[in-house]
Amino acid sequence: MSALPHPDHVLFQGEKPFPILPAVDHYAGSEKLMRKALSLQHELGPVFDITCDCEDGAHAGAEAEHAAMAAELVMSGDNRFGRVGARIHDITHAHWEQDVDILVGQAGERLAFLTIPKPRSVADAAHQIEAIRNAEERHGIKREIPVHVLIETHGALRDAWEIAALDRVESLDFGLMDFVSGHHGAIPGAVMRSPGQFEHPLVIRAKCDISAAALANGVVPSHNVTTELKDLAYIRHDAERARKEFGYLRMWSIHPNQIVPIVEAMRPDFTEVEEAASILIAAQDKHWGPIQHAGKLHDRASYRYYWELLKRARSTGMDIPGDALKRFF
Repeated sequence: MSALPHPDHVLFQGEKPFPILPAVDHYAGSEKLMRKALSLQHELGPVFDITCDCEDGAHAGAEAEHAAMAAELVMSGDNRFGRVGARIHDITHAHWEQDVDILVGQAGERLAFLTIPKPRSVADAAHQIEAIRNAEERHGIKREIPVHVLIETHGALRDAWEIAALDRVESLDFGLMDFVSGHHGAIPGAVMRSPGQFEHPLVIRAKCDISAAALANGVVPSHNVTTELKDLAYIRHDAERARKEFGYLRMWSIHPNQIVPIVEAMRPDFTEVEEAASILIAAQDKHWGPIQHAGKLHDRASYRYYWELLKRARSTGMDIPGDALKRFF
């Protein structure tokens, strides 16, 4: 099978493949919660990322200690899958550059990503990304650390397309709470939760703009948190609406109870996974020329769709049909 051309080598010639990230970005602010999340990641596998929160998680006056603790955890043996990132302070905070220096200097070799909160414009995001690049150079880090950008201000929403096009941006994340707060009471507080978050026109506009900007630029759109912590059906329904109605491929989690229902909601339909496997196997046997499958014509355009679907399915822990697993993974 190894002699047959692999889809990544054939279907994305001349362009960067779309990033396939775990369906959940789980936030943890304290060392206790970070270690609890790592333990759950050991149990479930790398179906979710962990973000060590150095913005809201750090106590005033202890920002450096908090960033160093997060860096130590990223570099520890408990980080088995290499899927732990960190959120730094926003550009108006006195300690954001210190966050970058500590995290890149002490954990740059293994950081899955760095998240930038509250940029007011594309210029803010570009400035912080440049600071990350400079820190890599200063500390001898040879890899480029991916960057996730939180869209939660009016200016960032206005510049979402330009932000998504910045070098090394991997995800655009919607910050619903700060976005609603930024409307000075013009959007009711009830819109911070369902069903309002999926119905208010200003929020719908923001979600659609962010998702469209991300997807058009080869960047993963990541949906805001749900405030429900216990009702699993409610959590799953929020994730399903984010995925099916707004095109989000990833969603934040703030409590361990939220992780599994979000992963389940973000998974492709199993029948489509089976279909994808069959189509890709037949296509590979034809060296990626056009084929017929179940009476339908398929070519490289549909192969790309099914290959990305198959990779998303695997990233959510779904079983991949055996022959496809051997050939492609």
